[in-house]
Order: sequence, then C-alpha cells, then structure tokens
Amino acid sequence: MSVLRNIESKLESLFEGVFGRAFRTNVQPVELARKLVKEMDDHRNVSVSRIYVPNEYTIYLSAADHEQFASYERQLTDELSDYLAEHARRENFVLLSAPRVEFETDDDLERGVFGIATRMVQKEGQKPDAPATEAEPGHTMIYKPTAAAPQPTEAASAVDLGIQREVAVLSWDSERHELSKRRVVLGRSKDADLQVQDPNVSRRHAEVRQEGATYWLVDLDSTNGVEVRGKRVKRLKLEDGTRFTVGGTEITFSRELT
Repeated sequence: MSVLRNIESKLESLFEGVFGRAFRTNVQPVELARKLVKEMDDHRNVSVSRIYVPNEYTIYLSAADHEQFASYERQLTDELSDYLAEHARRENFVLLSAPRVEFETDDDLERGVFGIATRMVQKEGQKPDAPATEAEPGHTMIYKPTAAAPQPTEAASAVDLGIQREVAVLSWDSERHELSKRRVVLGRSKDADLQVQDPNVSRRHAEVRQEGATYWLVDLDSTNGVEVRGKRVKRLKLEDGTRFTVGGTEITFSRELT
C-alpha cells in the first residue's frame, strides 16, 4: 500500500469511527483532504527551476462541523498535513516548511460549508530565495455541498462521500495498465513506461500527460503517428472511453474507481 493510500485509509477510518452515524450534510474528513490538495495545486508558484506551493492551510468550519471534530482534532489535522506533504512529494512541489493545517470556527458558515485559506510562509532565518506570501488569511475559497441533502436520518455511503480512488487506465490486447505517473511514455522501447509489442509502433511513440484533472495524449513525432477513427492527431484530450490507435494497436483510455 502506498504512503498516500495509507493516509487515505486513516482518514477513512476516522470517517467510519465518527461519521458513520452522522448526517451526510456534515463536512467529512476525506472531503477536506480532497479540497486541501486542490488548493495546493491551484496555488502553485512557478520559479525558474522549482514549483512552490503553500505550506499553511486554515480550514474555516461552521460551529456544528467544528464540534464534530473536537475529540480528535489534533489527530485529524496531523493526518491532513501528512496527506499534503505526500502529495507535494509525489508532484515534486517545494514547501518552505512542513505543511500545517489548522481549524477555525466561522459563525457565518452553515453546516456542510467550509472555507480554506492558504499561505506561503517563509520561516524566520530562512534564506530569502522563495516567493512571498501567496494569499492572506482573509482570501478564502468557500466549498458548498454540490448536491441537495437527503433526509437527515440517512447515513452517507462510501460512494456518496467519494472515498473511492479514481485511477486512469490504458487497455489493449486484453491487458490493463494503470497510469501511476503524470507523464507516461508509450512505445516499443524497453525504456518506455508502457511497452507496446507492435513492430509499427516507434520506440517512443506517444506520451500520456496529466494536466490538472485532464489527461492528454501527445504524439512524440512517431513514424506512424496516432489515429482516432482513421484521422491522424498530434494531441488528443482523453475522456472516459476514448479509443486511439498507435501503429496497428487500438488502445482504450478509461477512468475507474478502486
């Protein structure tokens, strides 16, 4: 089990222990983790050779939601901080210090609504080679429930809360290959991330690139190119169920929940 997935499991166990009896209108730990990662990704600061991201995160909760976390708030904020640190490591982001997550109560927020403020803070004595503070605490992104709440006696399911992890998959010749990196090279070479045993496929034929939540297929100037329904393309946006051909091999892209 990966470190990131292990942290997700811990967050899920917090949900099972406390929120299995809660209404689905409450803020959930896994939901907080997802939005924290989104805020980290959205507030990237690109320098000449590094990508800096915020290292301090304040989560504003309604009084009712904050009270739900009272008995294990420190454990939860530590888990969320670890989740951010692991995400930064996987994406090669630079943090000015270990990420820190804190909860605050905002009486203006309703149950199920929360805000996240990010800051990039340079610690005292640190070399001044990083960007200045990225956002002041008052500049907060507010997240509201995206669906109408059901009857309050109905408990939330794992699918409703989005606990399941989505993975991108390429399939061909009855084989299934999960994409484990943001850039994956397809080709005949043994050095390719995913090897396609087809003499009409170039050694480095194409690359699948994840840009935010979107996946793209990019032709790497291959000999026979990339085709979609018989038409050559240089760059293709990949949706769930997209089919394309490299050489004489048809490949299907899909997004699956695990």
